Amino acid sequence: MTKPVVLIAEELSPATIDALGPDFEIRQTDGSDRSQLIPALADVDAVLIRSATKMDAEAIAAAKNLKVIARAGVGLDNVDVPAATQAGVMVVNAPTSNITSAAELAVGLLLSTARNIAPANQALKGGAWKRSKYGGVELLDKKVGVVGFGRIGQLVAERLKGFGVEILAYDPYVSAQRAGQLGARLVSLDELLAESDFITVHLPKSPETLGLIGKEALTKVKPSVRIINAARGGIVDEDALAEALREGRVAGAGIDVFATEPTTESPLFEHESVVVTPHLGASTEEAQEKAGVAVAKSVRLALGGDLVPDAVNVSGGAVAEEVRPGIDLVEKLGRIFTGVAGSVPVQLDVDVRGEITEHDVSVWELSALKGLFTDISEDPVTYVNAPLLAKDRGLEVRLLTDAVSEEFRNVTTLRGTLADGTTVSVAGTLTGPKMVQKVTGINGFDIEVPLSDHMAFFSYADRPGVVGVIGRLLGEADVNIGGMQVARDESGKALVALTVDNKIPADVVAAIGTEVDADVRVVDLVD
Repeated sequence: MTKPVVLIAEELSPATIDALGPDFEIRQTDGSDRSQLIPALADVDAVLIRSATKMDAEAIAAAKNLKVIARAGVGLDNVDVPAATQAGVMVVNAPTSNITSAAELAVGLLLSTARNIAPANQALKGGAWKRSKYGGVELLDKKVGVVGFGRIGQLVAERLKGFGVEILAYDPYVSAQRAGQLGARLVSLDELLAESDFITVHLPKSPETLGLIGKEALTKVKPSVRIINAARGGIVDEDALAEALREGRVAGAGIDVFATEPTTESPLFEHESVVVTPHLGASTEEAQEKAGVAVAKSVRLALGGDLVPDAVNVSGGAVAEEVRPGIDLVEKLGRIFTGVAGSVPVQLDVDVRGEITEHDVSVWELSALKGLFTDISEDPVTYVNAPLLAKDRGLEVRLLTDAVSEEFRNVTTLRGTLADGTTVSVAGTLTGPKMVQKVTGINGFDIEVPLSDHMAFFSYADRPGVVGVIGRLLGEADVNIGGMQVARDESGKALVALTVDNKIPADVVAAIGTEVDADVRVVDLVD
C-alpha cells in the first residue's frame, strides 16, 4: 500500500520527523525557491512549512492531492487560507508553541531599551567606555501598558510583575474582572497611551490593528515612553515611530517585527535608543520543537481521515471523547440521506437527542455536510470545504438538541426538505460496548439495521410476495443478502431495508423497481 507523501519545505526539528512516524513517505525541498516548490507539490498529501514558504493560490492549485498545509508556527501570512478552504485543504498551525518564547523576547527588548544595553554593548566593543552616556531607567514603580491581553500579553505581565511595575491592559475582549484576577488594571487605549512608561504590543495583525500605534496615538504618549513590538509588523507604524523618536516625543523602542520582512533598512535603525532584532520571537529551540511536533500530530490526524478540530479553517472547536465515535456515524447518515433523497436538501436539521447532548456536538453538523456531498461532488469533500459547498447551494443547516431520547440512549436524525417540498429523514445510533453503527429510521419507518458497506431501501405498497421477488432477483444476480428488515406504516406502505455483501448492479436495481413497483434507493459506502 502506497504511503501518503509529506513534503517538508523548510528546516524543522528532528522531533518533527519523529512525531510523523514511519507511516509516511517524507520528502524535502527548499520552499523559498518557487522553481523547486511548485513541481515538488505535484503529488504530495501534506506540506509542512515555516515562514519562508508561500502557499498561495498558485501553489495550492499545483498540489492536486494536497489535504493539509501545516505551518510550524503561529502566523499564517504566507498561506492563502481562503484558497485552501475552497480547495478543501485543511490549514493547521501551532498557536501556542511560541508564546513563552515571544513573551520572553518582549521582556528582553523592554529591559534592553530601559538600560540601553544594545548601544552600550556596541560602543564598548568599538573601544569606547561611555558609562555616563548610557544611563537608563529602573522598572520599579513604572507603569507598563500591555496592548492586547491575550495569552502572550498575560505571560509578559506575569513576568514583569516581579520587577514591581503596575500593569495597565487594553483589550476590548477581556473583562475588567478577568484583568484584575491577572493583576492588571483594564483601561482604554487612550488612558494606556497617556499613562504608560513602557508600552508593549501583543495583538494579532488585522485591518483593525494595522497602524494602531501610529501618528495619532504617538501624540498621546509621554516623551519618556519606550515602545516594544514583538507581535506583528505594521501594528506599530515604523515611520511614525521614527518621526516621534527624532522629535523627542518617544524615548526608545524595541522592535522585533517589521511591516516588510526581511528588512535591512529602516528609519528606526538611525536611532541608538532603538533595539532591533530580525523577527526572533519564535526562534528558540524549544519553540521550534513544540511547533514541529504539534503540526506533525495534526498531519497524522488529518491524513488518517480524522477531524482536526483546531484547524484554522474548520469550525467546531475541541471535540469531547464521547462525541468522537459519532462523527463517522453522522457522516455515513449524510451519505445515506443523499442516496435516499436522490438530491441535496435546501434545508437540513441535524437533530441530536439523548445523553450525548451534555457535550458540544456541533462538529456533527460538519460530519453531516461532508456526508451529504461526498457522493455527488466531483471534487474531494472535506471538513474544510463542506460548509462552502452547502453555502454555494443555498443549503441552510440547523443543529437541534434534546436531552430526552425515548427509544435509544442517543439518536441522531438528519431531517431535510428538498427543493420540491418533500421531506426526507434518516436516523441512526451507536449501540453496545462496541459502538455498533445502526440505521434506526428512514422517512418515518422504524428499523434497526447495522450499517453496511452496501445497503438498499425499497419502499412500496404493502402486499404479499414482494420480499420473495426481491430475494429472487438478487439471488439470480449473485448478490448475497447479509441482513433484512421490513417495516410498515399505518397508511399501508412498507419499507424493506437490506444489507448486501456486494454492490447491486444497476440493471438489477431497475428490474426490482419495475417488477414490484417499488422506489429503490441504493447506498454504497465503499466502492
